[in-house]
Amino acid sequence: MTPLSTAISPESLPTESKIISSGYPLSIAPMMDRTDRHYRYFMRQITGRTLLYTEMVTSAAILHGDRERLLGFSPQEKPLVLQVGGDTPSDLAECARIAEAMDYDQINLNVGCPSSRVQNGNFGACLMAQPEQVARCVEAMVKVVNIPVTVKHRIGIDHLDRYEDMANFVRIVSEAGCQHFTVHARKAWLQGLSPKENRNVPPLRYSDVHRLKQELPDLFVEINGGFTSLEQVQEQQEYVDGVMIGRAAYDNPYLFAKADCDIYSETVIPPTRHQVVEAMFSYIDHWVAKGLKLNKITRHMLQLFAGEPGSRAWKRHLTENSCLVGVGSDVVREALAKIP
Repeated sequence: MTPLSTAISPESLPTESKIISSGYPLSIAPMMDRTDRHYRYFMRQITGRTLLYTEMVTSAAILHGDRERLLGFSPQEKPLVLQVGGDTPSDLAECARIAEAMDYDQINLNVGCPSSRVQNGNFGACLMAQPEQVARCVEAMVKVVNIPVTVKHRIGIDHLDRYEDMANFVRIVSEAGCQHFTVHARKAWLQGLSPKENRNVPPLRYSDVHRLKQELPDLFVEINGGFTSLEQVQEQQEYVDGVMIGRAAYDNPYLFAKADCDIYSETVIPPTRHQVVEAMFSYIDHWVAKGLKLNKITRHMLQLFAGEPGSRAWKRHLTENSCLVGVGSDVVREALAKIP
């Protein structure tokens, strides 16, 4: 596998504009309670090129919370995007400054989460009804940093779900300086559906995202929603600039093993699943020595052998033993020995 220190960074790409430096053809979606630093480090043992995201962090938490706990990351996780939630331009501008100072590669504004808690804070998907406010937020961030400012949003919300509504939102926000839009190709019902249902119930409308790219060719348009294979990513490259994979990246992380070859045209040999596990041993022992419970890391590794012989024994051993106080990589070695 290519050394992680050679991972793509904005500095190593053409510098004509932020749209170019923000453009990765494949990314893993920000997912609450999933894409924490330990998951991201684990995924870096599988793919060195795929763009990774943090979980969404609110602007208030960034400004007033434990910054190292919320935003800390290992250099090996890069290229990495901080996703932030908020609706106050000055607060988001300060968050952007912090992200750049901490060496994040991009900052992304969440305009797609439909949860009631997020709505109560007036950010997430409900902001699609307020494109001018999103534009003010983007403009404030763009003014103070050199890293790309990007937006992740839905194709629509509630009854504001025509293609024309989405296109109007994107045009207004792009005029404020955002050149990269990640579009979840499902609308969100802010009332009546849970966040989980909003990931499944509304139908996918890929054609709307394809049309957006066709009509606004100068923007980097990334599509998200329902993708489960690299073959699908390659098919979408005919219509859009990038593809974001969400739940499949967690349920079957090894599907990214050939991403560096198939999507980024790297001449590298994909790591085996065993090599991925072995690469985690020193990382695990480092964090256990600092007092972290092993299951905070291994919970992200349970699906590595999904569909393979021994997968059940692997998951059982990790689940039953990783919660014990003080255990480290030996538990993972024992679980690995159960794989044929």
